[in-house]
Amino acid sequence: MQHRTVDELMTKKVVSVGPATPFKEIVKELAQNDVTAVPVVDAGNRVVGVVSEGDLMCKSADQTDPFGRLPVPCLEAWERARAEGTRAEELMSAPAVCARPGWNVVEAARLMAVEGVKRLPVVDEADRLVGIVSRGDLLRVFLRDDRAIREEIVHDLLERTLGLAPSAVAADVSEGQVTLTGSVQDRGTVPALVRLCRAVDGVVSVRERIVQQQQERAGYSPPRRRSP
Repeated sequence: MQHRTVDELMTKKVVSVGPATPFKEIVKELAQNDVTAVPVVDAGNRVVGVVSEGDLMCKSADQTDPFGRLPVPCLEAWERARAEGTRAEELMSAPAVCARPGWNVVEAARLMAVEGVKRLPVVDEADRLVGIVSRGDLLRVFLRDDRAIREEIVHDLLERTLGLAPSAVAADVSEGQVTLTGSVQDRGTVPALVRLCRAVDGVVSVRERIVQQQQERAGYSPPRRRSP
């Protein structure tokens, strides 16, 4: 079993700006390239921060309402500094939360969730920018074909990893939803089996209808039916 990597999913042609890039130039880059954020890189192409639409909106939110209907927002010190900023280095969120090309989908998704960000600049060992991965990029794994998901579950997971016979457990996949049916010697292995299936890229949900195989006790034979 192998999760798809950030390198496979990321956008490699990345729009970036320098620390001294003016506010209006940043807005122009976002609009022309249809993106919602840009990494800020130094002269060595190392990521020093990220400027997003949310960062730039601090300036709009700090504007006075010409009709006087809205109170002037009470901004914290860092929000005030960002609202008054005119260059990328004054507007950006820093330090940047970055990913590595070799990370898998799970690692990138968890970091996004923990840090509350929508995208991750991707950097190499020297922290140089090599790509950017977004939440939308990570969701692309759910476009994976049902047949490919089933083949991975059956051949890589059930047969090779768990050593189950093809006739023991069957997997049906429809719209990414997996249904497992069959029987196993130890019912206690079923939770692990379900957990492994959920970890397969493209799986939306897993249901199981697996029963425990009936085993005859040593020296015991089931009673014969008596003839009427």
